Amino acid sequence: MIRPVLEIAGIMVFAASGVLSAGRKGMDLVGVAVIAVVTALGGGTIRDVLLERHPVSWIAHTSYLWACLAASLLTLLYVRFREPPARALAVADALGLALFTIGGAQIAQQAGVNGLIMVLMGVMTGTAGGVLRDVLSAEVPLIFRSGQLYASAALGGAVLYQLLDQLGVPREAAGLAGMALIAALRLGAIVYDWRLPTPRLPNPS
Repeated sequence: MIRPVLEIAGIMVFAASGVLSAGRKGMDLVGVAVIAVVTALGGGTIRDVLLERHPVSWIAHTSYLWACLAASLLTLLYVRFREPPARALAVADALGLALFTIGGAQIAQQAGVNGLIMVLMGVMTGTAGGVLRDVLSAEVPLIFRSGQLYASAALGGAVLYQLLDQLGVPREAAGLAGMALIAALRLGAIVYDWRLPTPRLPNPS
């Protein structure tokens, strides 16, 4: 099946984003490893707990943890010899968001939840790890930054996946379409500064 491959890919991409974030904060190797693991596995862990999936995914499949550590090591080796591009963290996060959102929605779907919960579980799987990474790195999480297409991108992709699945499109094709939409929206926000309108509320007198 394609989903386990996508899960491994998402874990590795998110772990890399965690390493880059921790490295920019000057953390030591232990700090880098913690941020990488939390970023890569945090969203899926919260999802599994809420869906009462025991043991959680990375305990049931230790290959996920090894993939996280391998991606962290490769990223550390890369940055030791080459300066990562300025947008490397944002691009890695965008790809991880796409992979994890749809993977999380599919896992929730298999658990038999309704469509609304499936979408919400997908969005949470995609965004929670990045939130934990940013909080532990003393940054304002991307999901809370003004107008950022982040959770909204994940929501759009998860809804598209659900609609295509209900229309009878094969799940693998529907999943790829959902991931493509998420990645396109998030990368567009990074490159072209696409933003949602921000409501302006009057200050209390």
